[in-house]
Amino acid sequence: MLPTHVGPDGRPVALRSRGPSCTSENKLLMVVFLAFCVILFGSFFFLPDFSDGGRGGHGHGDGHRGIFTEKPDTEIEPQPTANPGGPAFPDGPDGPGGVEEEDDKIEKPDDTEEGDDQDAKKVSPENEEEEEEEETTTTTTTTTTKKPTTTPPPAHVGNKPQEQIITVGNDRFPAVIGPAPSQSYKDAQSEERRLFVRKMMKTAWDGYAQHAWGQNELMPISQRGHAASIFGGTTMGATIVDALDTLYIMELNDEFKAGRDWVASSLNFDVSTGVSVFEVTIRFLGGLLTAFAMTGDEVFKTKALDLGRRLLPAFNTGTGIPHAIVNLANGQSHNWGWASGGCSILSELGTMQLEFEMLARVTGEATFAEKVRKVMNLVVSMPKPSNGMYANYINADNGQWCANDVSVGALGDSFYEYLLKYWLYTGSKEQSGRVPFDDAMKTIREKLTFKSDPSHLQYIAEAHGMGIQHKMGHLACFIAGLFGIGSKNAPNDLPQAYMELAAGITNTCHEGYHRSPTGLGPESMYFEGGQEARSDNPGERYYILRPEVVESYFYLWRLTHEQKYRDWAWEAVQAIEKHCRCGVGYCGIRDVQSNPAQQDDVQQSFFLAETMKYLYLIFTEDNVIPLDKWVFNTEAHPLPIVGAA
Repeated sequence: MLPTHVGPDGRPVALRSRGPSCTSENKLLMVVFLAFCVILFGSFFFLPDFSDGGRGGHGHGDGHRGIFTEKPDTEIEPQPTANPGGPAFPDGPDGPGGVEEEDDKIEKPDDTEEGDDQDAKKVSPENEEEEEEEETTTTTTTTTTKKPTTTPPPAHVGNKPQEQIITVGNDRFPAVIGPAPSQSYKDAQSEERRLFVRKMMKTAWDGYAQHAWGQNELMPISQRGHAASIFGGTTMGATIVDALDTLYIMELNDEFKAGRDWVASSLNFDVSTGVSVFEVTIRFLGGLLTAFAMTGDEVFKTKALDLGRRLLPAFNTGTGIPHAIVNLANGQSHNWGWASGGCSILSELGTMQLEFEMLARVTGEATFAEKVRKVMNLVVSMPKPSNGMYANYINADNGQWCANDVSVGALGDSFYEYLLKYWLYTGSKEQSGRVPFDDAMKTIREKLTFKSDPSHLQYIAEAHGMGIQHKMGHLACFIAGLFGIGSKNAPNDLPQAYMELAAGITNTCHEGYHRSPTGLGPESMYFEGGQEARSDNPGERYYILRPEVVESYFYLWRLTHEQKYRDWAWEAVQAIEKHCRCGVGYCGIRDVQSNPAQQDDVQQSFFLAETMKYLYLIFTEDNVIPLDKWVFNTEAHPLPIVGAA
């Protein structure tokens, strides 16, 4: 019997025994054996390599050539692997050398006291058979791992994986943490607040890991998983994928590795159910692509490619405009039953460009880019309704507008976001590339922008037909940050106009928080009928951990470095901690006007992906996710700007 030692789970594990001394007969047998090995391994290394079986670019579409160029200016080449074998940290989370194989198994953490500041134990509730198989493989075979093909980090880079520039073929992805900024805004207060937000993130993650691991979201009070209809009732670990880059940015490396290992072993998109194309794109595809860009770990690219291919059937419509829902197993698609005329929604069909362009970039499969370019060329070239603005609904079969409603909040928001961010993502080379954005903002500024009475708060209203509703949703507060980043390199007098709007709307959204007894803003704010930055309707006064207000604080801080934006962010942190901390995580509240608040028992995945990330970045230096190197998708997953590394 081979000697044993006790493994990490308490079970005996066989060790390699040292062989007996060689006799003369054994020496002869050893010579024969070595000769056979030379022949065998020599033939292995000189055989042709058939491993690159991925598809290259497909044929280009026949649509017109517009701002969103359907045919790439340069051919998209299939990309080589960035990191064969896929370790999340090429040199290990603690620098060169990394961790040993025995440490790769991750156990579900024990419950820790509320507010415990220690690092969480790693999590990966795999079944015993899989663990036993892994142990057997580890102890009975010897593997040789090729060195990662990532280039050595520049001279300024330390041992943190977050400081590494990732190289994939001819492409380079910028480091998560760049060189030290020329101007530092770090002080004792900002550092204390940064660490507090990091602790909040760890609390949210630990609660999920201990009580809902692998489920989409956490119910912190009930201490079990939560499945929203946008995920088709499936179990796809939405919180894990959505939170990966936040964990990585915050240098919660054990937690990141737990998530990475779950993605590698358990994330499965072969599910026969209808899911939201929009939500799966921004959360899953965006999250996986960002994790790949930050680490070079091939497992993220492989999963992203599988998902991207499963989403493509949604584009099989009369115009190429995607349906809202697709079955990931059989490709059947349709639109939401509640949508106007069964039409596609502007914010959904116009919020896939960054993710699909990035997927084409890292895989060499040009089809992904061609699909979304065709959609955007069609939409921006269509004659607008009578009010001259983009309507919220479009018929995917005939390309006609379905209604005459306009919103920069729900149903419209991220369409306008990607008009600008697509241009930023592609490197902002041609000024003409931002024309659709500036044109859209011109009509919104002229027709939907108002100031309230009596406080002169600036807001963007909604259009319903030819009428105006003086209402601004929480979702619409993102546009303050969009105006802010849109001011950079804007033509003529737009930089000043955009920054004035950015500051004014951010102030209005802050007022929505400040005027509430809980310090948190409602789902909708009204500016009519005696209402100003509030709602008299209890059904519109909930707060579900949304990020849009703190998102604008983040952009305005980075652009102006005015202390008030950090202070407002800290007010939000304190309000969330006081009113949303619940059970083993964080909950939304049902009415921001009620104190004490009634909690809703759902920890949204976007709380970890967006709200926590933006709050954290407000208190970091500007070289953490620098805005000249990365552009955030609408779920706050940063994607590397083309040519920025």
